[in-house]
Amino acid sequence: MRMEHHEEPSGKRITVEIASIDLNFQAFELDTGTPTGGKIAKVAGFKADQHPCVMQWRDDGDLEELRAQEEADLRNGKKFIVAESDGTNRITIEGEARDWPADEISGAVIRKLGRIAAERSIYLERAGEPDRLVEDGDIIKIKKDGVEQFRSSKPDFWELNVQGKKIVSVTPVISVVDALTRAGFDPNAWIIILKVQGQPKRQLAVGDDIDLSAPGIEKIRLTPTDVSNGEARPAPSRDFALLEIDESYLDGLGLRWETRTSDGHRWLIINDYPLPAGYTATSTTLALMIPPTYPQSEIDMFYAYPTVQRVTGGAIPATEAVQSIGGFPFQRWSRHRGSVGPWNPQRDNVATHLALVESALAKEVGE
Repeated sequence: MRMEHHEEPSGKRITVEIASIDLNFQAFELDTGTPTGGKIAKVAGFKADQHPCVMQWRDDGDLEELRAQEEADLRNGKKFIVAESDGTNRITIEGEARDWPADEISGAVIRKLGRIAAERSIYLERAGEPDRLVEDGDIIKIKKDGVEQFRSSKPDFWELNVQGKKIVSVTPVISVVDALTRAGFDPNAWIIILKVQGQPKRQLAVGDDIDLSAPGIEKIRLTPTDVSNGEARPAPSRDFALLEIDESYLDGLGLRWETRTSDGHRWLIINDYPLPAGYTATSTTLALMIPPTYPQSEIDMFYAYPTVQRVTGGAIPATEAVQSIGGFPFQRWSRHRGSVGPWNPQRDNVATHLALVESALAKEVGE
């Protein structure tokens, strides 16, 4: 409790800085040197019925909550954080506990609050699994039933095993070209397979990046591009380019995909596309017809090889037609968008159409 008043001389205006939870401060003038929490909130544009939470960010780094009628001692600092909130959550930064008036916090704000130098890395401590690297642009959800603990350290070094040769990176993301070149391999002469613990092997393209901070990264295995037997497969066909957002999404699925021009059409082919339980197979080769004017023109229907059948038997409606693709008879699933959600070239793409595919497949087996 503050017992003393330190009122500024009459007529003198005091400048304070006020920010929301983004910590982007703006200057405001006050007509008193002992403003209350309610006064700070009002100056920041909050009404009393919004129940604003006002916190003084002291010069010593502490955050101190101010009640509506409680006076702030500006000798301790002239920065305030005001947010509409029904309470605070406890976090620790470098071992120092703080109450935070929101359910989430960004990496950039953690860095500012903890006064963590730009060259140091920030980590969210986690029990039973590796600590999470927190980038400035990341948003961390704060758990209600615990205390989120953040720490910093000097930048780590990341190791990657490239065909038995270990390379060291001072950044968590390394390009495939850089990784192979530093290991002494020509990036264009190999089929490149990334092994991640607990995940299917994933083939990488020369233009890909590898996030070494992701848990479970094991190694890169290389196979000459002219070898087609064994686990490795020939490089996928790229007869035409998709949208960048499509290629990023497909690469993230961890499935092998190709673009082919065949039988007068352009096709996106996705190998080993997983099927939900209830079908006689666990996966299929999926094909989408990509119109020449895509994305202005919509992707319609989808195609599967071999024919997809239910365990329970019985014909699946609107799948009787067959489409030849590269000499293989693909089963056509005549599934279309309704009038409620028509194709929108500004919003729709391969990812949104695959959502339709997934829904259609699940519906037929009661998922």
